[in-house]
Amino acid sequence: MKRSVRKCIGSAPFAPLIMKKVQFSVIYVVSFENPLSNLARMEAKYCVIICIGMTLILMFYAVNGTSVGSGTSIMDKSLPSKMSTTMPNTVPADGIESKKVSSSSEKVIDFVQSGSLRTSSSIDRNKKAPVAHQESEVRPSSSQSKTFQQKVDKNTRSSSTSNEGTSEIVSSSLSQLSLRKNRTIVTKANSHDQYKPEKWMLLDQEQGTLNQLNLAIVGHVDSGKSTLSGRLLHLLGRISKKEMHKNEKEAKEKGKGSFAYAWAMDESTEERERGVTMTVSVAYFDSKKYRVVLLDSPGHKDFVPNMISGATQADAAILVVDACTGSFEAGMDGYGVGQTKEHAQLVRSFGVEQIIVAVNKMDVVGYSKERFDFIKSHLGGFLRTCGFKDSSIIWVPLSAIENQNLITPASDVRLSSWHRGLCLLDAIDSLLPPTRDVSKPLILPICDVIRLQSMGQLAACGKLETGAIRNGSKVLVMPAGEVATVRSIERDSNTCNIARAGDNVAVNLQGIDWSYVMPGGVLCHPDFPVSVATSLELKIVVLDIVTPILVGSQVEFHIHHAKEAARVTKIVSLLDQKTGKVSKSAPRVLKSKQNAVIVVALEGAVCVQEYSTCRALGRAFLRSSGNTIAVGIVTRIIE
Repeated sequence: MKRSVRKCIGSAPFAPLIMKKVQFSVIYVVSFENPLSNLARMEAKYCVIICIGMTLILMFYAVNGTSVGSGTSIMDKSLPSKMSTTMPNTVPADGIESKKVSSSSEKVIDFVQSGSLRTSSSIDRNKKAPVAHQESEVRPSSSQSKTFQQKVDKNTRSSSTSNEGTSEIVSSSLSQLSLRKNRTIVTKANSHDQYKPEKWMLLDQEQGTLNQLNLAIVGHVDSGKSTLSGRLLHLLGRISKKEMHKNEKEAKEKGKGSFAYAWAMDESTEERERGVTMTVSVAYFDSKKYRVVLLDSPGHKDFVPNMISGATQADAAILVVDACTGSFEAGMDGYGVGQTKEHAQLVRSFGVEQIIVAVNKMDVVGYSKERFDFIKSHLGGFLRTCGFKDSSIIWVPLSAIENQNLITPASDVRLSSWHRGLCLLDAIDSLLPPTRDVSKPLILPICDVIRLQSMGQLAACGKLETGAIRNGSKVLVMPAGEVATVRSIERDSNTCNIARAGDNVAVNLQGIDWSYVMPGGVLCHPDFPVSVATSLELKIVVLDIVTPILVGSQVEFHIHHAKEAARVTKIVSLLDQKTGKVSKSAPRVLKSKQNAVIVVALEGAVCVQEYSTCRALGRAFLRSSGNTIAVGIVTRIIE
């Protein structure tokens, strides 16, 4: 009896105490050679009953989850924390020297890293009791392994009666994690050389259709961008007389009569009350040559991030300049970096090569040719430093409020007497058509997300940078790594079956949770996922800055429609501005107008590609204290 009891309870943490009680009971109850008093017999019987009860309890837990010799069991996990802290740290097992008991978390780590699930029955485990405490190496695990370990531990705790049920739950969690891992931790795409576009993706320009041109309207605050956009739309018949009359009436009631045309673009209550554009407004009109998508961007420095998000979609830009004395100078410099300069630098870094400079409010300066020439001289030199060629810059003097030189040549003799150039609409038609690359896999950076819960619709909005998409297509939503199906496509507020590179679209998705689709993400080809990274090497051009850039400098990192807090972790080298070769390695600081290679670490992961692979996902901007301090390209994805 003593031996069978030891076999059942020998692995328990308090086995020595129980064995002493059993020995006492066996000696005094089983042995009849020594007579006992009635009191002694009663005490012995009482001890036997207690020990048998405790033995049955131990045997029950041994069958339902105790790993013999492990020192930790389901019962241990179910005990109160106070009880668990008073448990001894060593466990004797049939004469083998006791070992230090590993914690439950360490055993879970060993369980995960061993690569196998322990699904043997409790009887099999009991047979392994003598070797259960052999020391094993516990290797460090990754954060993902820790997450999985927590899931395994939770599933183990929830099992009630059989190890078979526990193993099934753990196996299910393992398979789910494996599938999830395969979807979300894909960061390197297949080579684009392996991609072959399908026939339906290739451009098939129908007779009579116009090429699409995405045109960003940028410039310093209060230069008249929204008024110019609204007046242009009104003249081209895109705004009805009824709507225009309503805007004029509401503007006069609020004492802002001159804002009537601007309100065609600035529709929100806050924008109208403050008198400034806060988000990018989108409108459409047809010229003789193009189907124009007009992107009216905010000019106030507080909303430059919004301007970046919208203007990155541009093929060309109209830089609106206020001709008024003092206003132009403020845009060029002011008390810091003026938005005229900043916007010009940004649109060039977006890849825009063609720009129309609309010198607005010429009526205020009496259509002075001298003022126009002064602006052209000062701004023209700066645009050349940004990388714009003289042949790609078109200068148009105009007055949006007086409708001079917008869609027809100027009628005011003060302007027509010296200006023989193009009006604004003809200048737009003179732009070269942008190239569209449908031969590469789909890439659509998500600018905005529209969720209509009542209708169960989810739409990702943005410009197709490369590739093509159609109804029923499968797309990969990054960085989530989830696959969705295209339900329908809207282009220019009209439904269509196919959209190609260059189109601004709203893609209605199905088969995906709404939380996975967000601005700053990317829709891409399932077989050619874009990279996701938190550490990047950049080649940058430092703009006009007051505070030098140091290792450890905190910045805002912008790339397509994504924004993340970042830190400069390394300044690799300075580059010669003319040759592009390394002029100095590991400089301590970066100052204005220097070219350099740096490494930045981001707080959150972003979808990114090297600039040589995809320009749209490889252009980056660094901002600090409300100003853009550097622009550049991604040269290497580190991690």
